[in-house]
Amino acid sequence: MNAHTIRQHVAVTAAAGLLALGQAWAAPAAKGPVKVFILAGQSNMEGHGIIKGGKKGTLEALTSDPTTADRYKHLLGKDGGWAARDDVWLSYYGTKGLLTIGNSAAKGCIGPEIGFAWAVGDYLDEPVLLIKYGPGGTSLAGPWRPPSSGKDGERDRGPGVGDLYDGMIAGVKKQLANLKTDFPEIGDRGYELAGFGWHQGWNDGCGMADTQAYEKNMINFIKDARKDLGVPNLPFVIGGSGFGGWAQTIDRRLMIQAAQKAAANQPEFKDDARFVETRGFFRPADQSPNRFGYHWNCNAETYYLVGEGMGLAMVELLGGPKAPANPTGPEEEKK
Repeated sequence: MNAHTIRQHVAVTAAAGLLALGQAWAAPAAKGPVKVFILAGQSNMEGHGIIKGGKKGTLEALTSDPTTADRYKHLLGKDGGWAARDDVWLSYYGTKGLLTIGNSAAKGCIGPEIGFAWAVGDYLDEPVLLIKYGPGGTSLAGPWRPPSSGKDGERDRGPGVGDLYDGMIAGVKKQLANLKTDFPEIGDRGYELAGFGWHQGWNDGCGMADTQAYEKNMINFIKDARKDLGVPNLPFVIGGSGFGGWAQTIDRRLMIQAAQKAAANQPEFKDDARFVETRGFFRPADQSPNRFGYHWNCNAETYYLVGEGMGLAMVELLGGPKAPANPTGPEEEKK
């Protein structure tokens, strides 16, 4: 599916409310509102971390290799298959139900949602619903363009300009408005829109004009999303666009990361936004299933760690323990 088709698909399904979960839930035990988190971005939020196969960097390899198996053993069930959380649900295109490995990303892959779910789900007593949007080939300057950024050159909002942002807002509102109808098992417990996770940046880094506009667009996106969703201080976490790791030298790629960090570190966001450094999560091609650098070489560990880092930052914003600092340079990473 090309980027234009994906954008059409997302806008139509959001407007039609088809992202709302319709599958019955198991009755959640904990009291309190369902905690709802939006995970959005482009193809790396969709997720391309390969699950199966003997190549280095697949999820199967991570859970069987003695050097990494203990770190990721929680992803395996007692029967040796993939573990499934019974307290985290997912709304992602046609997927409607409990979050499991294999149903939450591109075919045969995982995305950041897995690490995010384990971090946030382990912290919260209440059940969690993830609403995920990850259409590939989309930029913050174009389809994700927030209303406050105005026109894209001479182009008004419409196809390819802000339509993905508009569709996402409409879809979330429709789903939340119909939550009790769609999920009678929730009863009267209600929901709380608890946070927003953003992982994106490749397309904007393909041209200098969009790269230079990224910080402004990101700040506008945070403000507009909070306003349009009716949650003024909605916790917001940005997973950095750290492709290439510490060896990255392309100026536009480094500028996107700097813009993401600068946006999250605005004084007005100091209590409710965080940037997650991800360059230390990059794995080179010889440690990964392939050489698709723009998809983190399809390394499952990378996608898990990006999501976990975002989840731990979200936990901090929710009042939990301070997120551990990620390495900020190659030498620190070796410590």
